[in-house]
Amino acid sequence: MSDNPSRTAPLWTAPLWTAPLWTAPLWTREDFADVSNVPHGTMSDFTQWYGLLRKWNARINLVAPKEIDQFWHRHAYDSWQLTAHLPAKWDRLVDLGSGGGFPGVSFGIFAKQRGQGEVHLVESVGKKTSFLKTVARELKLPVTVHTARVENLESLKADVLTARAFAPLPRLFGYAHPHLGDSATLLLPKGETADKEIESAREGWHFTAESFKSETDPAAAILRITDLRPK
Repeated sequence: MSDNPSRTAPLWTAPLWTAPLWTAPLWTREDFADVSNVPHGTMSDFTQWYGLLRKWNARINLVAPKEIDQFWHRHAYDSWQLTAHLPAKWDRLVDLGSGGGFPGVSFGIFAKQRGQGEVHLVESVGKKTSFLKTVARELKLPVTVHTARVENLESLKADVLTARAFAPLPRLFGYAHPHLGDSATLLLPKGETADKEIESAREGWHFTAESFKSETDPAAAILRITDLRPK
């Protein structure tokens, strides 16, 4: 694995923070705004998404009830930090197992902010896709929602593919590979098993892996995978 600083400069400069992000207290909207430094319009989209999440979560299980108050750190910032590791050029991003929209909706908000790119969210549970379609419509995001199992979809030809808590890498690569376009990048948040998953995946796949420390969990990593092909 390699870590090339020239390719990973964040799209924003975080202000001085007096403690590591993972030891910070329960975040507020203002904490997220200060650390992410997103524009006002983008902040409004995150706030609206949070409001919809709270409303819908009372009826369907989008996130665990104990996590709903952790939205700004555990979900919003955990998703937004991935934008710093996107390739310089991309037009289509695909998120597998989108659930409550993490990280897919965050990328949709980012694409809206930059005025370029489309995001495809893949989720098999109809109630969850109803929520995702509502978010995409009300926030006016460049997002398409697919109510389907990923293996049943025709190739989405992604420039970038993401998935959070979807499957271990060897299985995830099997789901992802048919949906990758030429020179595609996989951007995958992973927990403390990231290194073991990489080692296991190399038994059946060729790929280049870069690993970056997560800013929301000291035991977690963000993997950037390129050149993926089966052995």
